Amino acid sequence: MLRLVFLGMTERLKGNLDLLVLEVLAAGPAHGYDVISSLRSRSGGVFDLPEGTVYPALHRLERGKLLTSAWSTDSGRRRRVYELTPAGRAALVAERQQWHKFAGGVRSILAYAT
Repeated sequence: MLRLVFLGMTERLKGNLDLLVLEVLAAGPAHGYDVISSLRSRSGGVFDLPEGTVYPALHRLERGKLLTSAWSTDSGRRRRVYELTPAGRAALVAERQQWHKFAGGVRSILAYAT
């Protein structure tokens, strides 16, 4: 299983973590651990991120009004559940477009080299 171990992957993740978190939450509200689990499972284990990486991103996105959160009690456990705001949905659309443009450029360059 490929993980974030080789030089450069962590730096690449920094510029894309917000997009990934927003994308996961587009499926519906989730608490932080569910976001972490979804990132890991949807990426085939590539993004097996620690809480110390994901929770600051959740808090930053909430401060930026792209997410909202509320406390929920599930099975007797109190958890903070995060949800996209309308501004978060709009940001996700814009981020997806930018990502596809960027990734297409990278693919073109890599294809040219082979």
